[in-house]
Amino acid sequence: MMRIGMLTSGGDCQSLNATMRGVAKALYRLSDDIEIVGFEDGYKGLIYADYRVMRQEEFSGILTRGGTILGTSRQPFKLMRTPDENGLDKVEAMKHTYKKLKLECLIVLGGNGSQKTANLLREEGLHVISLPKTIDNDLWGTDITFGFQSAVNVATNAIDCIHTTAASHGRVFIVEVMGHKVGWLTLYAGIAGGADIILLPEIPYDLDLVIDALKTRTKNGKKFSIIAVAEGAISKENASLTKKELKEKKKSGVVYPSISYEIGAMITERTGQEVRVTVPGHMQRGGDPCPYDRVLSTRLGAEAAMLIKNKDYGNMVAVQNNEIVKIPLSEIAGKLKTVDPQCSIVKEAKMIGISFGDE
Repeated sequence: MMRIGMLTSGGDCQSLNATMRGVAKALYRLSDDIEIVGFEDGYKGLIYADYRVMRQEEFSGILTRGGTILGTSRQPFKLMRTPDENGLDKVEAMKHTYKKLKLECLIVLGGNGSQKTANLLREEGLHVISLPKTIDNDLWGTDITFGFQSAVNVATNAIDCIHTTAASHGRVFIVEVMGHKVGWLTLYAGIAGGADIILLPEIPYDLDLVIDALKTRTKNGKKFSIIAVAEGAISKENASLTKKELKEKKKSGVVYPSISYEIGAMITERTGQEVRVTVPGHMQRGGDPCPYDRVLSTRLGAEAAMLIKNKDYGNMVAVQNNEIVKIPLSEIAGKLKTVDPQCSIVKEAKMIGISFGDE
């Protein structure tokens, strides 16, 4: 019998279940002698041997179900080599659980930190195959990650809903979209939702230019404006500071709940316009997976099963030019796929009049 371990790690997203289903259904068809061991709450389950042998029927009826039937947790990569509060070596514990259960392979569904840990386990001699999960779409080596399109749909719907109230009251509305380090989600949702201004971590903004864009809209008879702001958006002024300098600056200034509230306060101070902030927050990771993600998850899962059949370990399953491919974990772990300020989609957005606060 071949025993396969499976876990979902890091932040949840809408199509984790759909991806696990894709893997399981393909595995069960490839062999009658397969047993899948599910680890509870991500790497935590692997560390502390919290697992269960999955029944085949558990993978039925979950294609449209958001979240993860295995649960998930964040286990920061930078702390993986740090013993827990009881002195347990987490890496050795994971290896011990893997070997104790006589696993042929461990399947990891996760984002950047999870991929780094997957690569670490590969370096430690374990057979690992990973799948690209994140609503941020920031994993190197893949054109798209599962969960991204579903999150785009939720964030876009939030912007759509704001349009009617913004138009009714003639206000400036800021919609804060998830994305600390990268702005793919804000970029796509902003364009899809018809935002007038989009502020991303990769394109530091000049507040004067943001205000100029608002004034231009007012001058052209537009009574309201929508600004899509990534939670990691940063001004040109702050981007020029060192981490230490920025930390000191924040200590000495007004403390805002997030960057959107700071931008909103400055806009009101400078223009007198009424500003409202909306933060969809974790709604963007919740709900059912959209049809696109269901198809993508199924394809990724099936390919992961084929890699297991071929004993082709140490890879992440990825998407390139709409084809499902494998990428060595050693090539993608620790790399971030950010928005290039000169990429075509940004240029095209600017061509239709969207401001990014940079020119």
